Amino acid sequence: MHTYTVHEPEGPSADRADRADELVFVKEGFSFMAAVLTPFWMLANGLWLALAVYIGAVIVFEGLFWLLGLGQHVTRWVTVAIQLLVGFEADSIHRWTLARRGYRHIGSVVGRDAMDCERRFFDAWLKGKPIVTASALGQGAGERSASFLGGRLGAPGGWAGRS
Repeated sequence: MHTYTVHEPEGPSADRADRADELVFVKEGFSFMAAVLTPFWMLANGLWLALAVYIGAVIVFEGLFWLLGLGQHVTRWVTVAIQLLVGFEADSIHRWTLARRGYRHIGSVVGRDAMDCERRFFDAWLKGKPIVTASALGQGAGERSASFLGGRLGAPGGWAGRS
């Protein structure tokens, strides 16, 4: 079984579909890719500050071991230990970065795989969400939607194949 936490940005979209697209699912547990390819995993996930801290830690440890006269063997083991730590804490690093960007935790879900978790989450989440929020309708979004639909459907030849 897999567990994911779900995060939503600050000021989500009014439209339910757009809002669902903005959600971020973060897998709980050890991340093999984060442990083996740490800097590339951080780049791929946009974890710039975490990447800077990782590079800084590796440079500090390598400089410290060089000053102490310890060999490359010790440096390699410390680098492997740092990478393993990142692998175990990858989900926490990702959640911390999302929190810094203004995302908030809105739920957790458990399932057989990522698709099952997404399906389970959206099955429960969509039941309580209106298609368009009332606040968006109050701000003129309803007028824009109506004029858009009226312009598209009401215009002559609006449907393909009809005259």
